[in-house]
Amino acid sequence: MNKIILASKNAGKTEEIQSLLGDQFQIVDLNHLNKVPEINETGRSFKENAQIKARAVAQAYPNNFVMAEDTGLVIDALDGRPGIYSARYAGDHDDKANIQKVLTELEGVPAEKRTAHFTTVIVLIGLAKEIVAQGHSQGLILDHEEGKDGFGYDPIFFSTELHKTFGQATTAEKNTVSHRARALKDLISQITA
Repeated sequence: MNKIILASKNAGKTEEIQSLLGDQFQIVDLNHLNKVPEINETGRSFKENAQIKARAVAQAYPNNFVMAEDTGLVIDALDGRPGIYSARYAGDHDDKANIQKVLTELEGVPAEKRTAHFTTVIVLIGLAKEIVAQGHSQGLILDHEEGKDGFGYDPIFFSTELHKTFGQATTAEKNTVSHRARALKDLISQITA
């Protein structure tokens, strides 16, 4: 297994997963495939959405390893929102609009009540098996953006482990504590067990 089809068109996500897995795996995302199936994320959890994506692509590309993941930002003061709707919270994959909507909804909420975490659930299909892995990263939501790196909510997510936002962190720093890195570590431990 060295080629894995990633059920995503998010170039930032593809790049991050490739850097985490290293050279032993080649990640090919949906931007590089001719036949992309229609995928409707109708699940009610991160796991269900990851399974929907993985199964749709695996059906279109049988006999391949297919990986799908669903990631979201869970904010305690917002009763878990944006959650499974993180990528399309204020519109379809509009990072700036999503950040602005979160900041607006959190106006007046004191810093100590702005706790949040990222969750990633990964599903890998191949060799007639389906493996489910997950990872989490704890933090706080700032009242403004800090840092220009990363993607999604990275500029407002202050990692309590790194003591900076994911938008300020280098890729190497983020990879030591990120939800996606932890989910991939969980996945690899299950594959090699």
